Amino acid sequence: MRIVVAPDSFGGTASAAEAADAFIAGWREVAPADDLIPRPMSDGGPGLISALAASLGIAPQPAIVSGPTGSPVTAELLVDGTTAYVESAMACGLLALQREAGEVGTATTYGVGQLVGIAIGTPGVERVVVGLGGSGTNDGGAGMWAALGAQPEEVLRGGGMALRDLAAVTTASVGSVSLVAATDVDNPLLGLHGATAVYGPQKGADQAAVMSLDMALERWADLVETAVGTPGLRDAVGAGAAGGLGFGLLALGAERVSGVELVAAAVALATTIDGADLVVTGEGRFDGTSLRGKVVCGVARHAQEAGVPCVVAAGQSEVGAREAAANGIDDVFSIAGLRGGAEAALAAGPEGIRELGAAVAAEWSRRSDGDRLDDA
Repeated sequence: MRIVVAPDSFGGTASAAEAADAFIAGWREVAPADDLIPRPMSDGGPGLISALAASLGIAPQPAIVSGPTGSPVTAELLVDGTTAYVESAMACGLLALQREAGEVGTATTYGVGQLVGIAIGTPGVERVVVGLGGSGTNDGGAGMWAALGAQPEEVLRGGGMALRDLAAVTTASVGSVSLVAATDVDNPLLGLHGATAVYGPQKGADQAAVMSLDMALERWADLVETAVGTPGLRDAVGAGAAGGLGFGLLALGAERVSGVELVAAAVALATTIDGADLVVTGEGRFDGTSLRGKVVCGVARHAQEAGVPCVVAAGQSEVGAREAAANGIDDVFSIAGLRGGAEAALAAGPEGIRELGAAVAAEWSRRSDGDRLDDA
């Protein structure tokens, strides 16, 4: 039996590659003869570099850049031929912001710009893909612009709140390199469905801060759209991704693409699924948002197009069987279900994912007493 294992990361518990390995280890305890093919996935957010590195067999290049509070952090750059991949969460991630007790209003994307700059300066690179997601920032990409030469640098790298008093801005430069913003977030920059209102509270912004930051980003949008001569960028699909970092990239001429589909193409997911007997995907928390463009939804769609059953293996699940089936998902398993609750699932760590692999194998692997897939 041939099984493709294509999970997202399990929050802070395991990267996508680690989750795939743990799941496969559990499966092999039950069905050691099965052929299991790991294809770690990402939607452009945390885990993008590790997922691509694991599937492509390319070692990432380390880089020391500025974190969301200005303290140095170790990030990575992945170069595959003429394409370089940057994971914004490594330079401006929410976990780093929380670890350093920083505030979203002063958090900066300057380190993302540094990573892009390193990518641009790498010989042979013609295309830079920036994965968006998991950010602790809300500066509209102003910090990134500062790192790429925009002025006034000190104001732009000071976080979203610093943009309230911005009088003018000069543009950043990326030379002849083409930029790609990889995200499945479709929010605009401003308003009720914008970066600040939707994601600001998750990053620690109270209602007053949300209002102030949104006004600051409106000022930023006015100046940037004038500087680049392209009105309406603030309303573009994905402009609100990663605290408005999407807007900053779009203003530099970036093309927005689906993060899931970009990774799927890079790791040849469709080709790998073709001829498989089963596809397994998963993530830490499988809920309603998972069905709106995230990894689980994207992998299930590819499985459905190939006519292959798809199972979700998650830390926790809040999606009903009917809703899952409507999205091409044949079965759902969770660590919380195995261990008796969400807290126990979180405490289980990678061992819980291994148990999950064994549980799914017990139900779905071909066994001497019958063949579930053939009987279906």
